[in-house]
Amino acid sequence: MSRRAFGGLIGATAAAGTLTVGGAGPAAATGSAYRERPFRAATGRRAARRPNVLFILGDDLGWADLSSYGSPHIRTPHLDRLARQGVRFTQSYSGSATCSPTRFSLYTGRYPGRTEGGLAEPIADRTVGLDPGHPTLASLLRDAGYATALIGKWHCGYLPDHSPTKSGWDTFFGNFGGALEYYSKLGLGGEYDLYEGNVTEGDAEYKDLRYYTRVLTERAVDHVSRRHSKPWLLNLNFTTPHWPWIADGDEAASAEIVRRVRAGEKGALQHRDGGSLEKYAEMVEDLDRSVGAVLAALKRSGQEEDTLVFFGSDNGGERWSYNWPLSGNKFTLQEGGIRVPAIVRWPARIDGGQVSHTPHYSPDWTATLLELAGARPHPAYPLDGTSLAGYLLRGERLPERDLFWRIRGERALRRGDWKYYRGKSGRDQLFHVTGDPREQADRAGAEGRRLAELRAAWEAVDATLLPYPKG
Repeated sequence: MSRRAFGGLIGATAAAGTLTVGGAGPAAATGSAYRERPFRAATGRRAARRPNVLFILGDDLGWADLSSYGSPHIRTPHLDRLARQGVRFTQSYSGSATCSPTRFSLYTGRYPGRTEGGLAEPIADRTVGLDPGHPTLASLLRDAGYATALIGKWHCGYLPDHSPTKSGWDTFFGNFGGALEYYSKLGLGGEYDLYEGNVTEGDAEYKDLRYYTRVLTERAVDHVSRRHSKPWLLNLNFTTPHWPWIADGDEAASAEIVRRVRAGEKGALQHRDGGSLEKYAEMVEDLDRSVGAVLAALKRSGQEEDTLVFFGSDNGGERWSYNWPLSGNKFTLQEGGIRVPAIVRWPARIDGGQVSHTPHYSPDWTATLLELAGARPHPAYPLDGTSLAGYLLRGERLPERDLFWRIRGERALRRGDWKYYRGKSGRDQLFHVTGDPREQADRAGAEGRRLAELRAAWEAVDATLLPYPKG
């Protein structure tokens, strides 16, 4: 397949979205990230090999927190450049509204509610996690000949029963829990939470009291700088810009939070009395520089052409995020809780400067990467995601399908332009979400038949999932 096929996507409708060149979306308003230009199909390129995969996640990064997505006060030149070199998605969704269930959906390619650990929103109980016997993106790619590594936040269970090295990753360097203080590496329970391990020797504490984002960036730079003997997968999971609101150099603020954590203060790490728009911008811009350093190392290594890079977020933003025009944020199934930035670049196969309005979500990337790597899902664990490979590489239409979400007390389903939503009020609502992304005009009364159809579709999927434990 040649990159020329990708040109067929320009102006074409695929499912409920399109893919266009240049200045569509928030970037056009900022004027900083995209320039209108005619599409130029690449010619004369060699056939691409199976790609390396660098899959980067920010933590609680809001949909419009990048300047290429319209942020008026945060500058992200490295991620904006990545978007110019690839495809920026305007209707990309996380698999859930919080950290660990989304990671379950990405690692398994299935709804979080298909596994016991995925029912936790997010995981806090040390007895639950991703079953090591369940196939994962990493285990399936490893079986297909890939080297696999995870650097950063795991949040799919704790030792001794759960770890990336028990679920398909050859090596792991990072933290197990949902959050940690950036210098001391203390987790939510006051425990030290930085580990290093591999599949043969297991995991052990690793002492490093420098700023966590720096430490992860150094590890990732080292990893992508190596010349590997086979294709590789690297999941690079930053904790930035998740609370506590501590930027590089804020050692006094770090020491105060550590004092409170060690004194037994509940919720000290959540830093509800801290942060600001300025501090949040500082953290996001630091994340941008960190990603830039990793991408620069990848280019120096000579592997850029054959590496698919994905950048996104595990769920919508928290209280300092810029989500306009979306309503809601993390913990809700409103658009602000599940719509996230997403960028993909693969120089060997995908032309840059493009914007896709096609709705998709985390499990779709699992299916996509498996197809691109020549790996097959396990027949006993069918995927809930749909591969985007044909859409991205051959201009194929995505099959009509629903995007489904479920969290305690809320439900949502998107079909084409329409979204069915029931929040904690218990009232069924219907939104034409492409024309009303802020979800303000409830069309349930005017579109009773459509509402009933989408509600029935949601309930049909829900009936196949594990029930939430009581209490």
